[in-house]
Amino acid sequence: DAGATASDVGDGDLTGSISTVNPVDPNTVNSYTITYDVSDSQGNAAIQVARTVNVVDTTLPIITLTGANPQTIEVGTAYTELGATASDNYDGDISGSIVINAASVNTSVVGSYPVTYDVTDSEGNDAIQVIRTVNVVDTTAPVITRLGSDPVDVEVGSTFTDAGATALDTGDGDLTGSIVTINPVYTAVVGAYTVTYDVTDSQGNAAIQVTRT
Repeated sequence: DAGATASDVGDGDLTGSISTVNPVDPNTVNSYTITYDVSDSQGNAAIQVARTVNVVDTTLPIITLTGANPQTIEVGTAYTELGATASDNYDGDISGSIVINAASVNTSVVGSYPVTYDVTDSEGNDAIQVIRTVNVVDTTAPVITRLGSDPVDVEVGSTFTDAGATALDTGDGDLTGSIVTINPVYTAVVGAYTVTYDVTDSQGNAAIQVTRT
């Protein structure tokens, strides 16, 4: 407290005789009144002087992310929220009040998505928003499935019709139409020929090559 002084026409300086009532609790937000009283040696009481002390909280809460940032998940898998904690100088742990917005995350589409974290303390102080970047990636290779039998015996001079293959990818779905088939079979000449099937998804992941003899 900054205190007060008191002077009297008869007694002079009465500062040391001032009675101060100071109810201020600096740990509790509130408005407090400090009072100052004094009487001279003749019993004359001064007009009471008061000071208002407002204990306020203007400090922002702090949000701390838990887990990785950025967060990387494979396309087609479920999104798992890693969460965050929030602390405040007055309210303490307010992690339970954090508002998380992960609405933009689409695990079906490769891309980079923001997840936001916000919190407000009991005095209306908003924390600085924290953002986690969620990267949905595709690192899984497509899978080629050969149709028909292997090996295939074809009579020399007859026609060979390849049974083909299908391809599926977690990110792109059906890639059958993108399969590259190399078919060197020449039925006019007896021999063993290898038909190969290859495909690559939109993220550059190449499937394990499948062959047919």
